[in-house]
Amino acid sequence: MNKNENEEAVFEIGVVIPRRVIQEIDESSDCACVLIKEFKKVGFVVERVVGIADEFIKLAAPLETLGRAAAELQIKKRTHIGMDLHFEVEEVEAFVKQPDGSVFSWCERFHCYCHLIYGIVNNSKSAITLKFDGKEIYWETGENLIQKLESENIVKQVFPLHDEKTRKKLLRTWALHWWDFTSQPIDEIYSYYGAKIAIYFAFLGMYTRWLLFLAAFGLTLQLIDFRSMKLVVLPVFFVVVIVWAVMFCQFWKRKNSALLARWPISSAVTADPGYKIPGTKGSSLQPPLELLKLFETDRAKGKEVFQRYEWLGRFMRFRNDAIIIFSIICLQLPFELAYAHLYEVIGSDVIKFGLTAVYLFAIQYITKIGGQVSVKLIKYENNENTEKRADSLVYKVFGLYFMQTYIGIFYHALLHRNFATLRKVLIQRLLLSEVLENMVENSLPYLKYSYKKYSVRHKKKKEKGESTDKIQFSSRVEKEYLKPSYSASIGDELEDGLFDDFLELALQFGMILMFACAFPPAFAFAAVNNIMEIRTDALKLLAILRRPVPRAAATVGAWLNIFQFLILMSICTNCALLAWLYDEEGKWKVEPGLAAILIMEHVLLVIKFGFSRLVPEEPAWVRAHRAKHTTQAQDLCSKKLLRTISGGERNFGEMKKKL
Repeated sequence: MNKNENEEAVFEIGVVIPRRVIQEIDESSDCACVLIKEFKKVGFVVERVVGIADEFIKLAAPLETLGRAAAELQIKKRTHIGMDLHFEVEEVEAFVKQPDGSVFSWCERFHCYCHLIYGIVNNSKSAITLKFDGKEIYWETGENLIQKLESENIVKQVFPLHDEKTRKKLLRTWALHWWDFTSQPIDEIYSYYGAKIAIYFAFLGMYTRWLLFLAAFGLTLQLIDFRSMKLVVLPVFFVVVIVWAVMFCQFWKRKNSALLARWPISSAVTADPGYKIPGTKGSSLQPPLELLKLFETDRAKGKEVFQRYEWLGRFMRFRNDAIIIFSIICLQLPFELAYAHLYEVIGSDVIKFGLTAVYLFAIQYITKIGGQVSVKLIKYENNENTEKRADSLVYKVFGLYFMQTYIGIFYHALLHRNFATLRKVLIQRLLLSEVLENMVENSLPYLKYSYKKYSVRHKKKKEKGESTDKIQFSSRVEKEYLKPSYSASIGDELEDGLFDDFLELALQFGMILMFACAFPPAFAFAAVNNIMEIRTDALKLLAILRRPVPRAAATVGAWLNIFQFLILMSICTNCALLAWLYDEEGKWKVEPGLAAILIMEHVLLVIKFGFSRLVPEEPAWVRAHRAKHTTQAQDLCSKKLLRTISGGERNFGEMKKKL
């Protein structure tokens, strides 16, 4: 697994069971002892820890155990000739190592752990009686042990553990490394957290670096009084912003492909990237097995049924999208417009600020309800896999947040054409949304963790009676268990905490881009916030939250399409802002200035769609690397096939002579 695997076991999974009041004398029927015995039989290295309120079983898997599980799962891994082949323990040297020198990635290891843990069944011919705290449990023949104990509330949870050595190293070289603002150990993040989280931080780092140029440009426009040249300078700034945004999206695709070429990600794992612990929701929706069998027996009828199944799924997606859009227009839009109107008519700045704070607090719950409704609707869609379902959820929930975030700003900008109020709203949104959300997302998990520790101590003191001794948490695994998980605000069925982190970036991107001409210093606000975000998000993952369940999705998914949609919106909104700045009297005459703005809009739209043709999505070295591996694989397969054919012909000739 890691470089130090041969020297010491790295415990990566924890199993939680309640602390018992009654200790069983017979270990052969003791539930905890049987569980530990079964784990050892599978091949785990086991360590038992007794905490204040619960007991913990820590599991580590040697390479041999992981290799056996990978072979059973038929995990495909990249070989040195570039082909993805099924893993075999005997041929381990043929497979490409991870950046940290391990054979398996964290996502692959977690998949193997789940397979081994939830693969323990009763293979005996009769039921086994287990005892736990005076309670008898019957483990039936062929029944899964962990799922049985979970149903009896004996196994409370199975969760990933932090590796202390790696965690402390990342704290030193990443979370607390402030000197280089955007520098991050992306390969180490990938090795420890998996591809999805590493891709997020690579995206955040590149986005922040690119923002520094526009931050300097925007501050220059704010500090220097251009007077009569303002209507010339602002269009130039707007054009630079759009070209910057288009180039950023295109060059991110190149960086993403370069990262994928550097990381040996298993194709079998990326096919369904959202690994869930068995027993939880979130499996992919594949065509039913009955349809596949029907297609094999009767192709004509099977084809008809498959087409019906496909179009039914598309209709369900269309229906769900229509429900969300209708809800946004009929329910959320009036609420947003009412807030925007109140903000316009209220005279006191203090009341306005308080109204904004109350609005932002209240809208979070409304949007959360909308997200939960979206999750329920997606269950009826025939999406290909977990990642497609997650993308569908992202599109639906972002529609709610888009309306929530921008409709009030559009109201001030487009209806009232009040640029002074628009700038105040942008400043308040940037300060409240960015600063307040950063405070909440980092302080709330810590408060939850502190409250859980207090609850455990308080419960233990009540059991002991009046005791003045301070109860200390001596085991790290118990502290990790009490920490909050990295979950999304809309629930963790399809998404984890990355949903909220990407959502925050997308809303910020839209706000600074769509109103760039109204408030150029917004890019400086965003750059400073993102520099802080890199370190605070890293600190949150390493110190405040549990180690997340890995996701192998190797792209930003639907979020890149959302960023590109926001670029299109920004072309329209900024052209409208420039038109109103030019036509202050509202005559709407087709004068040279307005005509130039109209032409500029069309030119920028052409740039947006044409730039992707000029800049390839993959660097040349990535294409050359893939072509080299493809050629090697073809040559190897051709030689092996020729040897097989020639050998077969010789055998056939010999048999013919004998006859």
